[in-house]
Formats: sequence, structure tokens, C-alpha cells
Amino acid sequence: QVQFVESGGGLVQPGGSLRLSCEASGISIYAFAMAWYRQAPGNQREFVARVGAVAKHYADFVKDRFTISRDNDKNMVFLEMTRLEPEDTAVYYCNTEANPQSWGQGTQVTVSS
Repeated sequence: QVQFVESGGGLVQPGGSLRLSCEASGISIYAFAMAWYRQAPGNQREFVARVGAVAKHYADFVKDRFTISRDNDKNMVFLEMTRLEPEDTAVYYCNTEANPQSWGQGTQVTVSS
């Protein structure tokens, strides 16, 4: 049973930073490209960032602000978010990039004064 547990979200002021964590179980993530997604109210889930063995790719709207990383030994994926904007407010999820597994609960990120 593959499970992802996201954490690290919260309320932050515009321009602030957060570090999201994703703990995977039932899967050894070293063999998979991993990705972060987000979903704001009324919107579809959208791609945020992915990391393969080494290469990284970001959606244009977060490039140069967010950094994705992975720790295969800990079986975890991270998303360091800086210069957060109100438009970044969403529930953030992690999953395998290809053949996504079941979605976790996500972690809420709220950017507001």
C-alpha cells in the first residue's frame, strides 16, 4: 500500500518561506521521479515541481522561488518555498510523477497578511 503524508504547511505572510515535507511508505522512491502538485479552491490540481534522480523541473509560476529536493535514504521529498505570494495559497500534494499512486491529504499553505 503506497501512502504519501505531506506536512509543513501553514499560514505565512507574503514574502515568507515554508518547507514542505513528504514521507512515502510502501514504495522506495529512489526508483521514481517525484513531484509536487497543488490545488486551490475552485481550481484543478496543477503541477508544481518534479525531481528525477538529479534533474529538476518547475512550473513557470514557481521557478526561482521554489526548490524541490529528495532524500532517498529517508524516503522523503521536500519543497522549499520562498518569496511566497497569496496566489500560492493551495493544498500541496506529493506523488510519483508517472503512474501516480493514491493521493494523500496534502498540506495547506495559506499566504496572507
